[in-house]
Amino acid sequence: MRFVPAIAALGASLLVAQLLAGPAMAQAPAPAQAPTAPAPVTNAIKVGVIGPMSGGSADFGRAMVNGVELAVAEINPLGGYLGRPIELVVKDDKGDPETGLKLSEELVTKDKVIATIGFCNTGVAIKSIPVFQKAQSPLIVPCAAGSPVTKVVPPAESFVFRVSPSEEIKAPFIVQDLLRRGWNKVAIFADSTPYGESGKSDVTKALEAAGIKPVHVTSFALGVQSLNAEMEKARAAGANVVFAYTVGPENAVIAKSRTAINWKVPMVGPWTLSFPNFIQGAGEAAEGALMAQTFIAEPSNERRASFLAAYSRKYNAQRIPVPMAAAQAYDATYLLMYSLFGIRDGNLSGPRIKQSLENMPRIYYGVVSTYEKPFTATSKDAVSPNMLVMGMVKNGAVTFAYPSDAKRNLIVQRKQ
Repeated sequence: MRFVPAIAALGASLLVAQLLAGPAMAQAPAPAQAPTAPAPVTNAIKVGVIGPMSGGSADFGRAMVNGVELAVAEINPLGGYLGRPIELVVKDDKGDPETGLKLSEELVTKDKVIATIGFCNTGVAIKSIPVFQKAQSPLIVPCAAGSPVTKVVPPAESFVFRVSPSEEIKAPFIVQDLLRRGWNKVAIFADSTPYGESGKSDVTKALEAAGIKPVHVTSFALGVQSLNAEMEKARAAGANVVFAYTVGPENAVIAKSRTAINWKVPMVGPWTLSFPNFIQGAGEAAEGALMAQTFIAEPSNERRASFLAAYSRKYNAQRIPVPMAAAQAYDATYLLMYSLFGIRDGNLSGPRIKQSLENMPRIYYGVVSTYEKPFTATSKDAVSPNMLVMGMVKNGAVTFAYPSDAKRNLIVQRKQ
């Protein structure tokens, strides 16, 4: 089976859309005038991008922005939307809910964006979602994975779409893997943010569904410097695996606390265990950590090889800091563009874009998935459990935990 590169698929879609749009959508010719400096582009379509470009979550915030910018760098030379280029309005929420709220209000009121791609932190997203909902401005979330993100508003009314696996599907996926390995005495270490709290709840529910209760549960604030005492309690409770639900720096504290008490219990968790601030921060203590992934930065098929090569060329980078964030943001940008091309009259109102996202007529051959009707009026999450694989930290990088996953990854999965 031969895979169609994402850029080729988009090029065809743009060309068809522009041809079918007809002369009614063409730009009117400018009136004759004396030669002068080129006028600034005034017909650009503004798209918001918001995430943490600074602070403790910057690793995946910057990767997210890079993914969006890479997609737009491919889209604009092909004509953008009916000859109108995409202009990104980028905001740094610093991983702070109040900052995110303020900047979200700017995007929909001052900047007049037609839609926004953003949020890496669950708590920041939840705080800001009412802004987009009130303005009826579509929000496509490429990173924030907490279960509540797409539940703040009932799906039929919601302007929030997500291209990131919810912790609600990741937690059961990881729990199933633990049980296959015989690790059935689980200690949960979760931070006290909305992300950590919702993740702890999802893990507990997944364990209960298997007839198991965690043997120890620890909650802690961001910025914690040591968890040695709580790690000793987990060992005394008989835990044979540590399930971490937090972000990179705190994940490193968990790993190093485990090492500090000379306890060689395995460590598992969501995608945050793939972040550089965990892998580099924990050093040798990070080796062997297991996490759920939608995308591992290996050229397992033509689409993914093309994406990795394009990212490397644009950013002169041998390695993507957080590959999932970049790939999901890249796909989110193309999904937004595909939805725009479902609107033939140029009326890019929020409700029209929402309706088009929920009824995408074309398949998008993406990096993470083959997106065939990724969203509907009743489903705002594009990622399903069959797209997940287990990743593992090995020699300071993330690779497939199982050879069978690497083989299965040759075929890009569709939503089930």
